[in-house]
Amino acid sequence: MILYLHGFRSSPLSFKARLLDERLRAVGLEDTYACPQLPASPRAAVQLAQAIIAGRDPADVTVIGSSLGGFYATWLAELTGCRAVLLNPAIKPPRDLEKYVGMHSQYHSDAPFEFKREYIAELEALVTPKITLPLRYFLIAATGDEILDWHEMVDHYPLAQQTVITGSDHGISDFAHYADAVLAFCGVDVDPALAGH
Repeated sequence: MILYLHGFRSSPLSFKARLLDERLRAVGLEDTYACPQLPASPRAAVQLAQAIIAGRDPADVTVIGSSLGGFYATWLAELTGCRAVLLNPAIKPPRDLEKYVGMHSQYHSDAPFEFKREYIAELEALVTPKITLPLRYFLIAATGDEILDWHEMVDHYPLAQQTVITGSDHGISDFAHYADAVLAFCGVDVDPALAGH
């Protein structure tokens, strides 16, 4: 199973989430993929993620996390022993999201939501100071990320499989070039012809 966790203000309509969904549909594996709308509360977000993968063999689960979703994915991988793919992951969201306390809208729908002050403490409770078993992790970090520092990402996942993209951006707008490598790490062999290459 592949569980995709989107970032702050994002949604299942993220182009990376939709691209992976399309790739898996092309090979008849859409039933193995989940990408829920995450609540603003970090505690509620990881509880939802835990409920989706509950009862599954961790060896059969990969959590893909983008930005804040990468922070959640790391916590879940350490908790359950599953694999994790991190796409420009947030390393220190208690620090980085402090300035975002208040009302916001989602990128894809303009739906309003509140990022409450108590969510910072919820984030602090999910901090993973150091990863274990680096082979469980695959990091994709873009040096052109305009929001997060790619150096922090690389330093947080030592000895893990890493792809550092020169340039690009926070959303990894050229993600199509890396999607098949992500799915291969998840244990999915995507035929390039079926994937629309």
